[in-house]
Amino acid sequence: MVEVEEKYMARCIELAKGGKGNTSPNPMVGAVIVHKGRIIGEGFHRKCGEAHAEVNAVASVKDESLLKDSTIYVSLEPCSHYGKTPPCAELIIRKGIPRVVVGCLDPFPEVSGRGVRMLREAGIEVVTGVMEKEARALNKAFMTLQTKGRPYIILKWAQSEDGFMDRLRSDVSEPVAVLSSPATSRLVHKLRSEVAAIMVGTRTALLDNPSLNVRHWSGNSPVRVVLDRRLVIPDSYRLLDNSLRTLVFTERERENRENVEYIRIDFDRPVIKQVLGHLSALKLDSLLVEGGACLINSFVEADLWDEARVETAPVRLYQGVHAPVLRKGAVSGLSRRSVMCFKNHDYEF
Repeated sequence: MVEVEEKYMARCIELAKGGKGNTSPNPMVGAVIVHKGRIIGEGFHRKCGEAHAEVNAVASVKDESLLKDSTIYVSLEPCSHYGKTPPCAELIIRKGIPRVVVGCLDPFPEVSGRGVRMLREAGIEVVTGVMEKEARALNKAFMTLQTKGRPYIILKWAQSEDGFMDRLRSDVSEPVAVLSSPATSRLVHKLRSEVAAIMVGTRTALLDNPSLNVRHWSGNSPVRVVLDRRLVIPDSYRLLDNSLRTLVFTERERENRENVEYIRIDFDRPVIKQVLGHLSALKLDSLLVEGGACLINSFVEADLWDEARVETAPVRLYQGVHAPVLRKGAVSGLSRRSVMCFKNHDYEF
C-alpha cells in the first residue's frame, strides 16, 4: 500500500513542477485522482491567482460519479481559507471524495492543519506524510518564507581556479573577466527565471552595468534589488531603465518612478536583515544574490543563506577580487543547506 501511495504522490510532485516560475508567492502543487487503481484526473497549480491543483484535477475527470469512490492525492495540504480562489477542502467535501492522501502540511498560518481538520470533520479519511521530505523540498522557497520569515537565499558566483571572481577594475570601461561559458550562462538565466528576486551591490552595479533579467532562457524576469546607499548609480544604467520592477535600498529620500521604488533603510543597522524584511513583506519568497564579493560575504557572515552555486573556470587570474569562502565547518554542519560546486569544462578564454 505504501509503494502504491508513493507512486501516486511522486506523480503529484512531478505535475507540480509544471508551475515552476509562475506560482510564487503561492506554492507549486500537484493533484492526482485515482479510482480503483486507475488515474481518472490530474492537475497542478499553473499560476498565482488561477485555479489550484485540486480544482484542475477534478475538472479533468470525465465521469464525476466516480469521485464518490476515489482517492485524491495532493502534494500539499488542501487550503481551507478564502483567498483569490475558494477553499479546496470545501471542494473535496462537496464532490464527495471519501479519501485524501497528503504529501506535507501547509505551514501557512491560515491553513496549517486546518484543511486536514476540515476534511476529517466531514468524515473523510485523510492520510498525511506520504513522501513528506520530497513534498517539502518541492516548495523550499515557500516553506522558508512561511517558517523563517525571509526569502530562500541562493548565493551564486563564478571564479577562476585560483579563487578570483574578477580582475581589479576601477570603472565600467574596463572589461569584466568572463568566467562562464555560453552553456553555464544559460543555466544562470534558467535560475533567474525560477526566483522571485535578484540582488547586487553598488559596486557590481557600477562596474558591470548589469540588466539582471532573463535573456538566454524562457521565463519571467525576477524583481531586481540593488543597494545604493548614496544614490550614485546613474539613471542611464540598465538597472534603472524602468523595464522591470526594481527596488533600490538607500539612505536618501527620492521619489519613486515607473517600475523603480526607492526604499529608505538605516545603513548603521544590519542592512541585510532590513532588506530581507522588506522582501518578505512583499511576499518575494526567493532571492538570488549575484554579487559582488562584498555583498555575498555579508550574507555569509550574517549566516543568511540556504544554497550556494559556485562555478569554477579552468583559468588562473593570479590577482584580482577574491571569491567568497564558505567555511567548511559551517557547510558540513548544515544538512539543510546545499552547496553546488562545478567546473566549467566548456570555458573559452
